[in-house]
Amino acid sequence: MLAVQHYNSSALDVNEGFENQTQHVPDVAQVCCRENLNITTDPTAAGLSMTLGIVSNIVALIILAKAYARLRKRSKATFLLFASSLVVTDLAGHVIPGALVLHLYVSDSGGLCNQPDATCRFLGGSMVFFGLCPLFLGCVMAAERCMGVTRPLLHSRVICMAHTKMVLVMIWLLALSVALLPSFGLGTYTYQHPGTWCFINVLNNTSITDVIFVLLFSGLGLAALAVALVCNTISGVTLVNARLRKKKCHRRSAKSHDIEMVAQLVGIMVTSCICWSPLLIFGLMSVIRSYSWKMMEDDLKNYRTLMVTGVRLAALNQILDPWVYILLRRAVLRKIYRITTGRSDLKGSTFRRWEISSFQNSIKSTINRN
Repeated sequence: MLAVQHYNSSALDVNEGFENQTQHVPDVAQVCCRENLNITTDPTAAGLSMTLGIVSNIVALIILAKAYARLRKRSKATFLLFASSLVVTDLAGHVIPGALVLHLYVSDSGGLCNQPDATCRFLGGSMVFFGLCPLFLGCVMAAERCMGVTRPLLHSRVICMAHTKMVLVMIWLLALSVALLPSFGLGTYTYQHPGTWCFINVLNNTSITDVIFVLLFSGLGLAALAVALVCNTISGVTLVNARLRKKKCHRRSAKSHDIEMVAQLVGIMVTSCICWSPLLIFGLMSVIRSYSWKMMEDDLKNYRTLMVTGVRLAALNQILDPWVYILLRRAVLRKIYRITTGRSDLKGSTFRRWEISSFQNSIKSTINRN
């Protein structure tokens, strides 16, 4: 999503100590802030990160588009539409905020020292929107697959492409509504240290509205991760039980595309937890600390470091997400199986048994059991 510039912490101390002496001369204070922050303006690292993210998402999108065109009328089509929407959202979330961050890299505006402007508000809103959308999509995808694995007949009756598209629109509208709340007075977006990104105000002169906004943002994100964890656990246990029953009753094992989709969902969930949980938790910690107690200089440095670490990890999510689809495919897993086992064919292997089953077979077996 965005990359954060490196900064000189000792220069920051000088600036903070000089700040009180120049509070009545804003022009001098602003110039001092720009000079003493000693921010690196070389955008090479940010540009390389942005390029890697764009290429990864485009490759994943091509793979998903081909699979969607091939399996449009099968049960996997709904999952592929959700997954394609997630990759498109990740791509937009990498390009739009990334372009603004590159602008701040090469700009001499000294964003950290200025009041939030239109660029800052747009960047902050983009971070919230493109942060919540992947979490919501991952949650809905996990719930949809959980229904498909545990209740295939109900899934085939209830879930259709029209409903899927409606859910996608609702997800985007919900995330957009949260991102626009500061425009209606709930919370504010401000430049974050070291001045190359904007986010909800969590450290400086926080108000109760900032606390509520962070609680809403972090609460929704963590709740989406929790629901995804529960649904993926249920799906995984169901598939394992189906595999064990197959061994005992000599029935066909779980569907290959179900196993593939659940594996991809687990990959998405793990990636999202690692990348987004720190920022969601650090944001809560920072705003509660800032609002409840007066921060000392050392505390402010520590919480700034936490927030910068959190946003750097969050930026990796949009780079790692597409690799889940690129790597966790049956074609790739088959090659890994051949390499690790030294077998040239898949006859009698788990992958072969996956291939001979289908969604229609699962429906037939469910009808026969009833």
